[in-house]
Amino acid sequence: MKSLITSRGRAVAIMVFLVALAVFPQFDQEFYTELVTRIMILAIFAVSLDLLLGYTGLISFGHAAWFGIGGYVLALLGTQYQVTNNLWLTLPAAMVITAVAAFTVGLFVLRTRGMFFIMVTLAFAQIFYFLFHDVKALGGSSDGLNLRGKPTTEINGWVPFELTDTNTLYYLVMALMVAVLLFMALLLRSPLGRALQGIRENEHRMAVIGFPVLRYKLAAFTLAGSLAGMAGHLYAVLSGGVNPELLSWHQSADVLLMVILGGMGQLWGGVIGAFSFVLLQEVLSGFTKQWHLWLGTVIVLLVLFLPDGMTSLFGRVKALARGRKP
Repeated sequence: MKSLITSRGRAVAIMVFLVALAVFPQFDQEFYTELVTRIMILAIFAVSLDLLLGYTGLISFGHAAWFGIGGYVLALLGTQYQVTNNLWLTLPAAMVITAVAAFTVGLFVLRTRGMFFIMVTLAFAQIFYFLFHDVKALGGSSDGLNLRGKPTTEINGWVPFELTDTNTLYYLVMALMVAVLLFMALLLRSPLGRALQGIRENEHRMAVIGFPVLRYKLAAFTLAGSLAGMAGHLYAVLSGGVNPELLSWHQSADVLLMVILGGMGQLWGGVIGAFSFVLLQEVLSGFTKQWHLWLGTVIVLLVLFLPDGMTSLFGRVKALARGRKP
């Protein structure tokens, strides 16, 4: 009975959150609409990393490589080489190309563990970073590439919507974020999802009882890269351009902080972490020039007092209200 009540409470909270997101653009605040759009894109990015970090137990410090590659696919196809600027072609292309890149890199990095895995993923991410930074014909060097316009959504002469409209792009990103969360919920209940969580708990035992551990980890690494590529593509659409900083190590560190803040291994952890991280940045930067110092302090305090992430806050408050120790 208690679990049923808890499930209902979570369902109500999720519905309220989604309704609030849906009506937000109607307040006609373009700056804040774009801000929330950016946060939802970063939420997709964080959820993709959580598939590795929270559910498979793989700490990747090079996840931004797939985020950046996804953005560069759009810029290269739509601007640099002018192959196509159609969303229905560039978005799947970004996801497929990042999946192939993640699969190829995964064949090497997943043969390492622990600190070695962290360093090798960082090394590969730096390789991609300098590839786009130094090869002007590919990445436009340090200046990056500007898009020649928002992608079109034309289908045989019919244009269902225009991404030049801020609200339209907002709702597209929101729909994709919800779709990614639903996909993750189904994945985690599937045999693959159960196997990944088993690998996180005890990789050696899973191997002993006959599970092809390397294949499962490679599948997770590839899928996480593809979802990060989707986020990178959407980020390029929103910002109107790309640059090598999208692949940098600090971008990987930021998304890692988002997952930790929200709660590792929690479906909504990446979403809550992305909203918390970006809104903290916006609020603190409006008060002081030393906002980085205060942001770090707040993050340290949150990690100390909420080690399971902000998703655990609801359960702690409920436990305190019932007079129990959280």
